[in-house]
Amino acid sequence: MQQRLGRKKVSDEMMRQVPVAYLAFDVLYARGELLLDRPWRERAQILDQLLSAIRTPVARHSRGSQARLTFEDGEQVTNAKVIRAPVFRASSAQELSALFEAAQARGNEGLMIKDIGSIYAPGRRGKSWLKLKRELATLDVVVTSVEYGHGKRIGVLSDYTFAVRDGERLLNIGKAYSGLTDAEIAEMTKWFLEHRVEDQGFRLIVEPKIVLEVAFNNMMRSERHNSGFALRFPRIVRIRHDKLPEEADTIERVREIYAAQKN
Repeated sequence: MQQRLGRKKVSDEMMRQVPVAYLAFDVLYARGELLLDRPWRERAQILDQLLSAIRTPVARHSRGSQARLTFEDGEQVTNAKVIRAPVFRASSAQELSALFEAAQARGNEGLMIKDIGSIYAPGRRGKSWLKLKRELATLDVVVTSVEYGHGKRIGVLSDYTFAVRDGERLLNIGKAYSGLTDAEIAEMTKWFLEHRVEDQGFRLIVEPKIVLEVAFNNMMRSERHNSGFALRFPRIVRIRHDKLPEEADTIERVREIYAAQKN
């Protein structure tokens, strides 16, 4: 998927080599009716009926390959697919744990737990829908650059790019902006301003002396960072005042975690 992200044009060849599918997990409107107030069990039945119905080809009005999301067969372009998100029922913590392990084995990040009687409430959080995730591992990393935040964090340095060791070098592997308290961010902002190496305006290159413990859900290969890896959903666990940069984790540790994750 990384090969297709950010592209303005996607060729027919890339659509064949890197096919994508639309994963449907809910339906909000169907056959002229708004379904937000229907319980999830009813919306799920309606979605199943829609996806099991015979679909007719969509006319192609654009000459660009990106508009060719059709259901008919043909050599010209890979078919667009609409897939029903898998649904399972659990009635105990043990069953949930087994479903979670199976989800991670498929390469998913976790589970979305829903009350079958829940309505669809846009923009509202509650206990009817809960995310279940577990951290894959943590790494002790060194902060190499920092950026000013957004919203309530405008004016403070809250976004941290961090690296692991490769001998005497530091190789960037990710960026995190959540996990620290406002007091810790204010303290770190003062420190980073006093220890900047290069001021690039919105971004500062800083002395690589601050060690953070960072948790993440999984790891992937990526050309975005010079380590060749990237972390999914990284978040700061704590500032490691007890560690020196020389004690941070290494690229070898990263490769071990990546290999274990694949297995």
